[in-house]
Amino acid sequence: MIIESLKSLFDRDLNKLKNEIDLYQNEANLWIVDQQIANSAGNLCQHLIGNLNAYIGAEIGKTNYVRNRPLEFSLKNIPRAELIKSITQTQQIVATSLDKLTDEELDKEFPILVFEAKTSTEYFLIHLTTHLAYHLGQINYHRRLLDI
Repeated sequence: MIIESLKSLFDRDLNKLKNEIDLYQNEANLWIVDQQIANSAGNLCQHLIGNLNAYIGAEIGKTNYVRNRPLEFSLKNIPRAELIKSITQTQQIVATSLDKLTDEELDKEFPILVFEAKTSTEYFLIHLTTHLAYHLGQINYHRRLLDI
């Protein structure tokens, strides 16, 4: 049951991410940083794609994805269409990977130590939904503040 809920939440918020990226009136504004805003919407988008592909795709789905976290924040000016395509691919990877999980596996320890203490896979997946929502909110605010 929780697996279906997680799939639904990831799908919902990744669709919202695509919509936010698409709503920028000026594509170049995806990459603006200003004053205390350290990360552009484009870089936050890349970070979310990398995060989900690493923790869900590679660890659960065994996709062999290799993450380069520094590039998520340093690559600039990727075309909007490419970002949206990557989000769509990530949606598919997340859904396919979560389909492989059983309820018993949710109770097991997540294979990577990410926090100070070990967590269950279920806990970590819930964390990933909130991480996605957190950065999605930042992207929404970035767009409304700087896409002028």
